[in-house]
Amino acid sequence: GYESALALADLGADVVLLCRSLERGEAAAEQIREQTGNARVSVEELDISRLASVQSAAARLGEGTVDVLIHNAGALPDERIETEDGLELTLATHVVGPHLLTRLLRPALEQSSDARVIWVSSGGMYTRRLNVRDPNWEEREYDGVVAYAETKRAQVVLAELWAEDLRGTSVVVNSMHPGWADTPSVETSLPNFYRLTRHVLRTAAEGADTVVWLAASPRASQWTRCFFFDRAIRRTCLLPFTRESDEERSQLWKMCEETSAASSTSDGEQ
Repeated sequence: GYESALALADLGADVVLLCRSLERGEAAAEQIREQTGNARVSVEELDISRLASVQSAAARLGEGTVDVLIHNAGALPDERIETEDGLELTLATHVVGPHLLTRLLRPALEQSSDARVIWVSSGGMYTRRLNVRDPNWEEREYDGVVAYAETKRAQVVLAELWAEDLRGTSVVVNSMHPGWADTPSVETSLPNFYRLTRHVLRTAAEGADTVVWLAASPRASQWTRCFFFDRAIRRTCLLPFTRESDEERSQLWKMCEETSAASSTSDGEQ
């Protein structure tokens, strides 16, 4: 996320960092401003796992035009954590929160003549099928790595569904995976994997390269509903059993829409 913001600021973009911690966000923004000489780097407080926070941030962000929306927030907890909205944290962070933010910012995106929405998934999604039977981990013994992979699979499917919903507008929607990069989250969340692979991991900047390309390249605007790795379109399923049905795709969209609608109703009643 930091490297994507840094690169886009270096290209001259107006960059808004969406951060849970204003203190950490402001520190990152100041570093980016110093490194790039671009003063147009700001911070908005947003906890994407909290739907009320998403609504609050979207109300501020949606006042103008949004050209690029990058869904990059990530979580990989060791145990099941339930948010104030009754959602498992990984599902809220990777799927429901980003879906609601996209929904709320759709008018601002459509004001742009060349808008892009980018979902940062993971190669780990290749190992799992879309799970719509128990996405909230209420019936299964919790496994953080599996939850992560399932929600990263859901992001790829949701990106395709959003691309279909926005077809005919100025907004293109794609997903990508950055490869395995040497980041603090990999080191802390997957310590055994990190110890075995740290000498061959990509840098964070290398992982961010396709994100920046999808956000800024004129050529990238010609594609929508695609999944990218290293600036090239890739298959979303390598194994037959990981391919979801049309019904499962519809159930994912319905779940996200119903959860978003419920949060809006609850917020209005308060």
